[in-house]
Amino acid sequence: VQLQASGGGLVQVGGSLKLSCAASGRTFSRYTMGWFRQTPGTGRIFVASIDGSGASTFYSDSVKGRFSITRDGAKNTMYLQMNSLRPEDTALYYCAADRAPYDGYWYPQYWGQGTQVTVSS
Repeated sequence: VQLQASGGGLVQVGGSLKLSCAASGRTFSRYTMGWFRQTPGTGRIFVASIDGSGASTFYSDSVKGRFSITRDGAKNTMYLQMNSLRPEDTALYYCAADRAPYDGYWYPQYWGQGTQVTVSS
């Protein structure tokens, strides 16, 4: 599986951005997909995940209620709608995929390149 993330940029506090992650392959629906983020000096931190059917989603407490993860099987693409952005949301965002479901200890096998999100105050 190859993943291509896009949609990052510079936004003001309280603004919105929508990230996209395009996946290659014909077995898109078999993969749990998700987003992680990373700031300088830290590891990648889980943000959100969505199962293959799109029915089950999980969010970190820091983004719950502000971010929404979805996927479009026809386009082999996953999205992260980010609203009410805060300066602490500034990070390099990575999309990821794995056949295993999210269970709180999810370490995806496949990663896309990062897309930078910067929230200015």
